[in-house]
Amino acid sequence: MNDLFRMGILLGALALPVAAMAAEAAPPVAESSRYAQDRQAARDLLDKAVAYYRQEGDQALAVFSRKGPFTVGNLYVFVVDAQGKLVASGGPSMLLAGQDIGVAVGPEARARLMADTAQDGQVGEIEYPFSDWSLGGVVARKHTFFQRVGEHILAVGYYMARAEVAEARQLLDQAAEAMASQPQQTLKAINAHDRRYLQDDLYVYVVDLVSKRFVAHGFNPRLVGSDFAALTAPDGKGIGQAMLDIAQKQGQGGYDYLWPNPVTHINEPKHALIRRVGNHMVVVGYYLAK
Repeated sequence: MNDLFRMGILLGALALPVAAMAAEAAPPVAESSRYAQDRQAARDLLDKAVAYYRQEGDQALAVFSRKGPFTVGNLYVFVVDAQGKLVASGGPSMLLAGQDIGVAVGPEARARLMADTAQDGQVGEIEYPFSDWSLGGVVARKHTFFQRVGEHILAVGYYMARAEVAEARQLLDQAAEAMASQPQQTLKAINAHDRRYLQDDLYVYVVDLVSKRFVAHGFNPRLVGSDFAALTAPDGKGIGQAMLDIAQKQGQGGYDYLWPNPVTHINEPKHALIRRVGNHMVVVGYYLAK
């Protein structure tokens, strides 16, 4: 692993406490059916890891700490000892081995994870904001199942990576109002990953209707200046000009297409909310439930 790659992982992990401390200390809430598949996959992986640990004992920790049967997509097992220190992880947090798990999940989630009620054989749940270096700066909510086995706590978490339509509409309203009153400041803020315009899997992008080029992108500023009209989806569908037509002819509307989810890294169906603001098209898209 080269130094640049290692530094990226470490910086992403060390950024966690800020996000975690900013969140309210609320218990996990009931989830909609859109996460049923992810939820079940995480539970299944935890059950598999617990069974393996009971069979192999501490020798299982080395297996949990490398790519293999206990890393499935962006799901992986991590293990905490009785003092709250991370001792194994199949994900990038392995570079934090030996450090307190509160660095990764925040103090409130740590307290629930280490609570005396988490007895051997019982499965607990925590939820917290998490910044993974591979997400390109996105802080995503994570829901984690955990179970104590002897002196260790095994855990598997999944990203709650699909915002609701109401959240997307609220973000579009906010961005459109800002573009109408302070366009240059807003474009600069979007390109700087300002948290007002980058929330979980939601982000804002803006296209100049005259040049048909990106002028701001909340997740990937490297797209700024590129030709939006020529944009195609991963399945080859031309989507750029179709969205420009909606903004220019209707002023606002919606459009369905396939696009990579920045949290799951999977191409997923997405619905774009489009609004024209002067000579700009402002867009916020949300991923549809599986």
